[in-house]
Amino acid sequence: MTSKGIAPTIASLFPGGLPLWLKAYDGSEAGALDQPYGLELVNERGLSYIMTAPGDLGLARAYVAGDLVLHGAHPGDPYAAFSLLKDNTDFGVPKAAELVGIIRALGVSHLVPPPPPPQEHLPAWRHRLEGLRSLSIPFGKWSRHSQERDADAIHHHYDVSNAFYEHVLGPSMTYTCAVFPTEDATLEEAQAYKYDLICRKLGLKEGDRLLDIGCGWGGMVRHAAKHYGVKALGVTLSREQATWAQEEIKRQGLDHLAEVRHSDYRDVEEGDFDAVSSIGLTEHIGIANYPAYFSFINGKLKPQGRVLNHCITRYDNVDRSTGAFIDRYVFPDGELAGSGTIVEAVENAGLEVHHHENFRIHYAKTLEGWSKNLADNWDACVAETDEGTARVWGLYMAGSRIAFERNEIQLHHVLATKTVDGESGYPLRHEF
Repeated sequence: MTSKGIAPTIASLFPGGLPLWLKAYDGSEAGALDQPYGLELVNERGLSYIMTAPGDLGLARAYVAGDLVLHGAHPGDPYAAFSLLKDNTDFGVPKAAELVGIIRALGVSHLVPPPPPPQEHLPAWRHRLEGLRSLSIPFGKWSRHSQERDADAIHHHYDVSNAFYEHVLGPSMTYTCAVFPTEDATLEEAQAYKYDLICRKLGLKEGDRLLDIGCGWGGMVRHAAKHYGVKALGVTLSREQATWAQEEIKRQGLDHLAEVRHSDYRDVEEGDFDAVSSIGLTEHIGIANYPAYFSFINGKLKPQGRVLNHCITRYDNVDRSTGAFIDRYVFPDGELAGSGTIVEAVENAGLEVHHHENFRIHYAKTLEGWSKNLADNWDACVAETDEGTARVWGLYMAGSRIAFERNEIQLHHVLATKTVDGESGYPLRHEF
């Protein structure tokens, strides 16, 4: 090891400089040493993670594995610390001359990647490879956004533990953007307001039939049944969600109106729905599948029926990756598009768009509430999963909050009707 040390060598990789302090197991220090927030690299494995996957993935691997320790902020809510670091994790492969210097400083052994933490999901190319290796499973069954692979991706994220989600999401058990009627509204009030707003946008009334695609723990289904007298069917690929939702529906005495089914939406046989809600599912279906998805919805609606699509979007309509950390640790195979791409797909499916609304700031506030819940219930969340998984959630929610605040991602509602022969059933002006 040269006199330069590990911490200064790593700090040199950050293009904008290190806005936090960094200390390494060799005693070296670097970065903003007067900051209250810092990172401590505690072992050689963490160094190898950082060096073999430069950028957010290597840092995430070391952090999730416990090899890179955060100081000054709670791991359940590291927002304050990582908001400083957010613009400085895009370092890539060093130039040849820089690489020689790094090898001399750190040793060639640190350029051999260790096995990733167990919380990491197989990347797309590994899915395809594993599918080909298995002679009993045709490769096509595991192609991106096949029913089998979508179910696997949903299981990875949503079947963590219902108790874990109860701690993080709160009583509403709603894992989608809330809508805050006022700045000081609670998270629970905002989630209830969101469901009621969607019901009003869809023009629901007693006796209507609603299909909620990707229904989660059934919040929309229960709200529509309880407050609007709607006969509601929700479908989810998560068995854990469906089980919890059905038990809650029965507990609230709504089973004569509401049902949550463990099913792929593509297997729903019923039709002629008055309304379809899609709340937080479009992110998972794949941009190439938008035409088929919205055509499916069109086919499930009766004439003049309405659809409300609620999903995370990009700030523009340029196709780009979601990032290695999100793909491997949070939403495997997730894809985002701009709201214009969503509107185009809805219209091309034969539906008439009437209203389009952005709730970007509301999602930042929602994530702030979830992060506080995770930090407040940290020990219980770790007991339900493991410390690495809990750190993934803290990191993911803090990073997502920052992205919404900085307009890197948005959340849009698109409201449309199945207009037939020019008749949409939509009022002259919005009534919600």
